[in-house]
Amino acid sequence: MVNKDIASVFKLTGQLMELHEENTFKVRTYSNAAFQISRFSDPIEEMDPDYYGTIPGIGSSLIPKLEELLDTGRLKYLEEWIQKTPAGVIEMLQIKGLGPSKVRTIWCEMQIESPGELLYACNENRLVDLKGFGEKTQQAVKQAIEFMMEHKNSFLYAAVEPIILEFVEKVTEAYPDALIEVVGAAARKELVINELEFLIAGVDQMQFNIESKIKIGSTIVSKETFDRECFLRSSHENHLKQLNIADEKSGAEIYKNNGMRHIPIEMREGQGEFEWIKKYAESDLITDQDLRGCLHNHSTYSDGIHTLSEMATHLQRLGFEYFGISDHSKTAVYAGGLKEDDVVRQNEEIDALNQKMAPFRILKGIESDILSNGDLDYDESVLKTFDFIVASIHSAMKMDEERATSRLIKAIENPYTKILGHPTGRLLLSRPGYPIDHKKVIDACSANGVSVELNANPMRLDIDWTWIPYCMEKNVMVSINPDAHRKEGFQHMRFGVMAARKGGLVKDMCLNALGLKELMDKWCLS
Repeated sequence: MVNKDIASVFKLTGQLMELHEENTFKVRTYSNAAFQISRFSDPIEEMDPDYYGTIPGIGSSLIPKLEELLDTGRLKYLEEWIQKTPAGVIEMLQIKGLGPSKVRTIWCEMQIESPGELLYACNENRLVDLKGFGEKTQQAVKQAIEFMMEHKNSFLYAAVEPIILEFVEKVTEAYPDALIEVVGAAARKELVINELEFLIAGVDQMQFNIESKIKIGSTIVSKETFDRECFLRSSHENHLKQLNIADEKSGAEIYKNNGMRHIPIEMREGQGEFEWIKKYAESDLITDQDLRGCLHNHSTYSDGIHTLSEMATHLQRLGFEYFGISDHSKTAVYAGGLKEDDVVRQNEEIDALNQKMAPFRILKGIESDILSNGDLDYDESVLKTFDFIVASIHSAMKMDEERATSRLIKAIENPYTKILGHPTGRLLLSRPGYPIDHKKVIDACSANGVSVELNANPMRLDIDWTWIPYCMEKNVMVSINPDAHRKEGFQHMRFGVMAARKGGLVKDMCLNALGLKELMDKWCLS
C-alpha cells in the first residue's frame, strides 16, 4: 500500500465520521493523518512498525489502525462507517464544492441519496432555499455533478498504464510466442482513456482476469495480419479517412503507397499531422532524452515535500544540467507562499548550493500568482531578483473568457514573466479549465518572448496538446514542466513529453531542451 492509498483511507474515514457528526476531535485526528501521510516522503509500507509513531499525524490511537491497514489491506473501522452510509451519499462526497457538512444537510433535510437525485433537485431549483446554499452554490453543484457524470467511466492515461503493462506481461508469460500490442486510444497516448483494447496474435484462445475499474477488451488475429490490424486499430478514424488504403500488410506500406513519411502513433488523430509530416520527420519530435533541465518545481520553502538541496541533488543525479526552483509566491498563503524575507533567504541558499554543485545550476525562480487584475505578486524590487518567473493563476477562476484572457495577457506583458504556467488551470477529470482565447494568449506570448508551459502533471497536461501547433507557428517555445513537489514528481516529465509529441512538438521548440548556456543566453542571465 503506497502512502497515497493509506491517506485516502484515512481521509474517507474522517469524512464519514464528520458526515455522521462524530466527535470533532476524532474527525480532526483522521483528517490530519490523511493530510500528513499524503505529504510524507518515505514509503510507510517499508518502515519498521516500531517507527510508525514518528510519522507526522500518526498518534498512539492510530498506530493499531495503520498496522491493520498495512497487514490486511482493510480498515474495519472505515467499513463500519460505510455500512451506515448509503453508497450514493458516499459518492456525493466526491462532488467538488460539497464537504461532509453540506452532504449531510442534503441527505438529512432533502432525503437525497445519490448524485443523480441531487442533479434532479438542482434542475428543479430546490437547493436555492436550503440553509447554507443559494443560487450560485446550486449552479456550481449542478455543473460539478454534470462534469463528474460525463467522466464517470474515464481514467487518466497515467492511471491505466500499469494495467496495460500488467496485461501484456501476463499474456507474454503464458504465451511466449504471442504478439500483443495495446491499440485504440491508449496506443495514441490520449490523455483520458475510457477503455483498453489489445490486439493479440499467436494464440487460439485466452482469458485473463485482471481486477480493473476500466473495461478491457482483446481481439485475436493471425500473425500475418497483425501489423496491418495494429495500424488500423491504433489510428483514429479521422486519420484513416485521409489515406488511400488497399491490401497493404502494414502501416509502413500504407504510408509509402500514399507517398509520405511515417507518422508516429500518438499523432494519428486526424488533427494536422499530415501537414506536420510535410515539414518534419519523426526524428524531430521531442523525446525524454532531449530534456536538459527542469523548470517549475517546489520545495519545503512553500508546499513541497523535499528541501531545495534534496530536489536539486536528485535532479543532478538524474543527469540534468539545471534545476529551476519556483516555489509559490506570497499571495498563495494556503501553499506557504514565500514572503519577501523568505525570498532573500532562499536566494542566499541557492548561491551557496551553486558554488558546491557547479557546473550544475539552480535557477532562482518563483511561481508568481497572477492577481485578479493581471499583476504579478511582489513589487518590482523583488521581481527583478529572480532569474525567471512562472506566472500562474490559482484564484478568481470564474471570470468570463474576455476578462480571463485580458488578465493573462497583462501578466504575459509583464517584462519579468518568462513562462506562462498551466494556462487554463484545468484538472483532468476533476475541474474544467477557465475559458480563455488561446490564440490571443499565444499571440501575446509570441509578442513578448514568453514561453508556454505544458504542465506535465498527469492531472493537468496544460496547455492542451491541440494548441502546440499554433505555439510553433507563432514561434512560442513550450516548457515541459513537472510542477514537482517532491523528488518523485520529476518522473511526471515523461507524461508531458507524451502529450507534447501528440501535438508535434519538435526538440528545437522545447524550452528545457536547451542546454544551460543556451537558456542563460535566451534569458540574458550571467
